[in-house]
Amino acid sequence: MCRHLIDDVAVGWDELGTDFLDGAPSTLVTALTGSEQWPSRTLDHLITPDGSPPVRMSVTAYTADEQDMQWGYVLHKEGVEVISLLNEDIGPVVDWDTDPRTVFNDHPAAWSSLDPAPTIRASRSTPPPSAPAADPAKAGTPRPAARR
Repeated sequence: MCRHLIDDVAVGWDELGTDFLDGAPSTLVTALTGSEQWPSRTLDHLITPDGSPPVRMSVTAYTADEQDMQWGYVLHKEGVEVISLLNEDIGPVVDWDTDPRTVFNDHPAAWSSLDPAPTIRASRSTPPPSAPAADPAKAGTPRPAARR
């Protein structure tokens, strides 16, 4: 995930597409995307005020307000830390094994560093602990670029 989200992109993401789900079980991909497919899009066509090449933003405690950031995400071995920058400097960690169909409370104040991630309800079809293995990659299969 670090490679996809951070290392393989020059500046940043405009939108994450279904290619982010490559290797996930097809039933999960269908549940998350409604069987649509679209590619991820990077921020390639940025123009800076002075004409210089765009660079990645560095977000710190000091620059988050200036950049109008409301949420921060930190990738850890055990999961992704979700930080409500409006209320906290750190946040709870959502385990990588969490079903991506889980519904979370999206109110910033609910994401306290002292509490677990604020689940509203688990997915109706949470897979059993022995979830099926990922579908094998389909080499050479072109990905249609559906528009959203």
